[in-house]
Amino acid sequence: MTDQPDYNPPPISPAWAKTELARHPQRPYPMDFIERIFTDFSEIHGDRLFGDDPAMACGMARFDGQEVMVIANLKGRSTKEKVHRRFGMPNPEGYRKALRCMKLAEKFSRPVISIIDVPAAYPGVGAEERGQAEAIARNLREMSRLRVPTIAAITGEGGSGGALGLALADRVLILEDAIYSVIPPEGCAAILWRDAAFKSQAAEAMRISAPDVHALGCVDDIVPEPAAGAHTDPSGAAELLAEKLRWHLNELKSLPLDELLRLRYDKFRNIAQFYTV
Repeated sequence: MTDQPDYNPPPISPAWAKTELARHPQRPYPMDFIERIFTDFSEIHGDRLFGDDPAMACGMARFDGQEVMVIANLKGRSTKEKVHRRFGMPNPEGYRKALRCMKLAEKFSRPVISIIDVPAAYPGVGAEERGQAEAIARNLREMSRLRVPTIAAITGEGGSGGALGLALADRVLILEDAIYSVIPPEGCAAILWRDAAFKSQAAEAMRISAPDVHALGCVDDIVPEPAAGAHTDPSGAAELLAEKLRWHLNELKSLPLDELLRLRYDKFRNIAQFYTV
């Protein structure tokens, strides 16, 4: 009888370590940040087309005494709540509700702030039947020309079009231990290596950590976290995020509207352009 060969799992990459932090079960979720940063949050329900999506929360709130529109996806804590909210993955009606609220913000000249922690848009059959891709694409188009200042903050997972449908903003922020990716590392590994066990290598190859996506120009600023991570001090993490939101919002408000739209357009037209010599 031959000895069974030892199994040597792939080494853990720094990017995968960040992925695990971004998914930490005690990490503050968007609503945790909303409760600590904003006051007088008044939720708006329904997309006026199909229904209300429990994975997406939108509403007017006050930030430093100023009225703003806040948009966030909701993951849930308990198993029952996670299933109800589909682990934070919105249906098309969630994106349409978000767009309806963005248009309300534009009508009343309120800045839009998105708090994002989403693995992906929901991939179910019903979501596809009701136009998931169209809903995200419409959000991208309308956010590109929204005539109010817009800020998006990725606080955990920023996954695929599910995140991008809320993140086409004048300023895109990312928490230090958050990730921003075109596909989850497990999905990338299953495609490229034919084995999800290579998720650590995939995370590193995709360059999904905050420093990497900042270097690529996909985000505008990195929000520091408490020394041991946001999950160890949610209130401290919220204070750090609020400080960054305050600074960027004040800067955006100082720009003429036409200049704001031009800068937004130029930024997204030039993202991810690479040249070889």
